[in-house]
Order: sequence, then C-alpha cells, then structure tokens
Amino acid sequence: MMSVQQHIDKFNVWREHHISQQQFVLFLSVIIGLITGVAAYLMKTFVIYLKDFLIDRYEVDQSNLLLYVYPMAGILLTVFFLRWIVRDDVRHGIPRILYVISKKGGEMRKHKTFSSFIGGALTSGFGGSAGLESPIISTGASVGSTFASAFNLNFKTKTLLIGAGAAGAMASIFTTPIAAVIFSMEVLMLDLTAASILPLLISSVTGAITAKLLMSDEVLFHFSLDNHFEVPDLPFYILLGILAGFVSLYFNRSNYVISKWMNNIKDARRRTIVGMLLMGLLIFIFPVLFGEGYNFLKIIIDGDPKELTSWSFFYDYRMNFWIFSAFLFLVLLLKIVATTLTIESGGVGGIFAPAVFTGGITGYLFSSIVNHFDWLRHLNEKSFTLVGMAAVLGAVLHAPLTAIFFAAEITNGYHLMLPLMLTTSVAYSTIKLFDSHSIFNRQLAERGQLLTHHKDKAVLTLLAVSSVIDKDFNTIGPEASLGDLVKEIAHSKRNIFPIIKEDNTFIGLIAMDDVREDMFKPELYSKPAIDYMMQPKDSVSSKQTMEMVMQKFNETDYYNLPVIDDGKYVGFVSRSNVFLAYRKTLLEVSLD
Repeated sequence: MMSVQQHIDKFNVWREHHISQQQFVLFLSVIIGLITGVAAYLMKTFVIYLKDFLIDRYEVDQSNLLLYVYPMAGILLTVFFLRWIVRDDVRHGIPRILYVISKKGGEMRKHKTFSSFIGGALTSGFGGSAGLESPIISTGASVGSTFASAFNLNFKTKTLLIGAGAAGAMASIFTTPIAAVIFSMEVLMLDLTAASILPLLISSVTGAITAKLLMSDEVLFHFSLDNHFEVPDLPFYILLGILAGFVSLYFNRSNYVISKWMNNIKDARRRTIVGMLLMGLLIFIFPVLFGEGYNFLKIIIDGDPKELTSWSFFYDYRMNFWIFSAFLFLVLLLKIVATTLTIESGGVGGIFAPAVFTGGITGYLFSSIVNHFDWLRHLNEKSFTLVGMAAVLGAVLHAPLTAIFFAAEITNGYHLMLPLMLTTSVAYSTIKLFDSHSIFNRQLAERGQLLTHHKDKAVLTLLAVSSVIDKDFNTIGPEASLGDLVKEIAHSKRNIFPIIKEDNTFIGLIAMDDVREDMFKPELYSKPAIDYMMQPKDSVSSKQTMEMVMQKFNETDYYNLPVIDDGKYVGFVSRSNVFLAYRKTLLEVSLD
C-alpha cells in the first residue's frame, strides 16, 4: 500500500507534465484561502462565544474576582498544551515567520498549522490581553509552507505561499482583503511583482469570502461611519498624528523592556507564574484590558464609552469627566503591559489588536478632551477614534498602508481616507525619528537576520556563511619545518596554509609567496615553518552575517578570509564562492 508521500510524489510527476507552475500556485492559493477562512471562523467564533459565556452573566457595576482567574486559566491551559502536547514554543508568530523566511528556507514546523490556532484560541478566549491575528497568520503561513514543502516547490514559490497564507488569514479574520495583501508587502517584506500579486489577491479574497459566509455580523469587527472629512479639522488630525507617533513609541519600547525583563527570568515556571499573576491583576483592576479589545472599541463607536468602566472599581465615577479620562489614560498605558505579560508568560497572541485598541483609545481621549474645553471646533469623536486606530497601528507595525486600508475596509467605505492618510503618515514619520525598525523586526534587524525590500541586502541575509566555507586547505602544525611545508605545497592546489594545533586552535597562516624564495633551498628545510607565519588582518565567524563578511572583504582587500569559531579553525571563505552563491540565491528569490 502506497504511503501519503508516495502518492504526493506520483502526483508531482503528473503535475509537472500537465499543469504549469503558475496555474498550480493559483490553485493552491484558493485552497489556502479556504482553509484560513474556515480556521478564522472557528477561532473567532470560539473566542467570542467563550467570552460571552464567561462574563455576560454578571452585572456591569460589579467587579468580579473571576476576571482575575479566567486569564490565568487560559495561560495555564495554553502552557500545558504547548509544553506537554506540542512540546515547542510557538509564541512569537510574525517575528518567527520573518526568521523562517530569512534563515530557515521558508520551512515552518508542521505543528504550527494547528498549535498557534489552539494556543491563540485558549489564550484570548479566556481573556488574555492579546490579539488573535498573530496566531491565525502563523496558521495560514504554516499552511502555505506545508503545501510548498509537500509539493517540492522552490524557495521563491514557498515564500510566496507563506505570504498567501498570511494574507488569506488576515483577510479572513477581518474581511479586509486589500489590507491583507498590503500587509504581506509591508510586514512580511514580500515583493509585490507580477508573479506574486495574483496568488496573494486570490488567497485573501477567498479567505475573506469564506469568513464572510460563515461569520455572523456580531463576530466581525465592522461598523459604518458616514462622517466626512472637514478641512477645519486638519490641524487636529495633524496633532493626533504626532500624539499617536509618541504613543506608538511608548508601545514599542514598553514591549521591548518588559519582554527583556521577563526573559531574564530563566526558570520557565517562575516566568509563567510571575507573568500571569501580574497580567491577571491588571485585568482585574481594568477589565477593559480583558481579551483583544475590539468589543470595547465598538462600545466607543456606538456612542457609549462610559460603559468601558464595566465590572471595574471606576464604574461609579464614570460620569466624572476627569476621573473617566484618567481611567482611559491608564488603560492606554497598560494595554501593552498586559499584552506583553500575556505573551511572555506563555500565552499565544499578537500585538495587532492591542495596537488597534490603544490607537482607538488615543483618538477618543484626544477628541473628547478637545471637546470638553470647547476649543474652536467640536470634533467628531467616532472619526477620531477610527483615525487613531489606524495611526497607532501603522506606526507600531511600521506599515502605514496596511493600517490605512484596514481602517477604511472595516468601515465599509472611504469617507475618511484623507485624514487616515494624513494622520497615519504623521504618526509613522514621528516614530521613524526614534525607531528605524518595527516591533516585529527589531531583534531580527539587530542580528542581521531581517529580509528587506533592498534586493542586495535581502540576498545577503538569506546566505549563510556555513554554506560557502572551503575546507580543502592543507594545514600544518606549529612544530612543522619548512621541508614539511614544501611537501604540503606539492600536494595542494591552494597558496595559503593555516597553522593549527592538534585541538584545531588557529595560530596563523603562511602564504606561499612568503616562502617562494626558500622553498627551493633544501639546506633551509630544517628551518621552522612558523618563522614564515603571518596573522591575517581579520577573520570571520560562521555565525556572522554575510553582509559583515562582505564588509571585511572590502576592508582587508583579501581574496580569502579564515573562518574561526571560538578560536578554532573551520576553513576559508572566498570572494568567488560568495559571488557564486549570491547569483544563485538572487535567481531563487526573484519572483519574476
């Protein structure tokens, strides 16, 4: 009986003779869109109805200790699932996708087709303060990677299907296909070329239609705004953009600092306990931090923002403008704290929804304060809430176009396109003055592992030093004589001879040019070879990036550089090998 892989191999042979690569990729894009649409429906529906079951039975004017317990229960269930069933860490969704593309050849672990899905549903369903977008995007990307691997597709096609999976997933959970395609370009750094745009569009549209057919309007984060942009509001939108830029800077820096602090707790159990206790306490005091936050944004848009104090100690003071404003300001500051604690304690989730939530609070708080003082104009608080959502999201992700079209699509119209473009651009420009990288790719960029739209840098990022190391250089020991060296020269095609100890410790090297005059003088053969040794100007490590290697080639003007890892000799890397690998990789990543 044939195995599944044998059936796939047989199909691949048939496919290569009857279906073009482009047609097959389009077919897979449809399948990926359908799968992500169903996955988004199942996840979103489960989370929403579980939340309703957990909290809707209580009076809004009563704080409840269960709001402290529920999120911690979700973290514990998620941690148990990941550590004892999956036995892997799937927390860092989108950064992990970026890393897999740049350093793992697009090979995502197969279990991520379901582990991110289940982990995200458990974390968010029980009230963890994180978004569902990252888990569902990880699921979609993993589906794309799995299909590409199963059908032996090359790297550029695999990357394209990962992007199609991510686009289909995002389009499914929001029914925003345009924003989803742009997301693949801005966040996943996927180039939109003639070869890539169609699969991304098909996957995102298929996912959005599937989710739209399956999900009820109550589940979808959509609402209608008929407000139009008024020119006198222009200065206030600019001010909101600047404010949103600084809020985004605080958002990103807080995430970085808290993540670093949590990761310094080496014991995993202790880290989980500390994180979930602090996260649960924050949600208990500020129940508005419970879950993703989209339902609370709908409350603002629907014109009843005072209900954000439900189940909290602040409920009795909701009619006091300044106490309510202080409450919102604290929520604005603490959302990213609760989100980071949720994720770092072992939960599965992302920062997309928290960024949208923080932006909505920023826009509403800004416009309500302006209206309270009755300065010059009365601002439409719903419009500023929506624009604030896009501004903070675009600045946090460093993806302004994604944020603009996301906000436009969830309102089923483009009435506020001008302020969306203006405010988001100002917010993005503001944060770029301080942070050159987004919350997703900061650490990858610091390690030189980030793919960008700069084709030359992208190719160098994909290349690994270990793949271009030459190990056929003849070596000699420190005790060798000139005669021993001459014997090695006679059997070598190289003109460089590294000197290494028995434990492979690198001492130096000898260039044949330096012994050329003496190598034909037998009377000097007893002379120690080490007398001809030189120290190279520089060396490289197999752990360094190819961009650093090329920089060292330029600085030293060498043709070969020794590869030394922790003092141990590994081999040499040559300019010619690097350029050959560069050309090959360039062909692989070019989508046209």
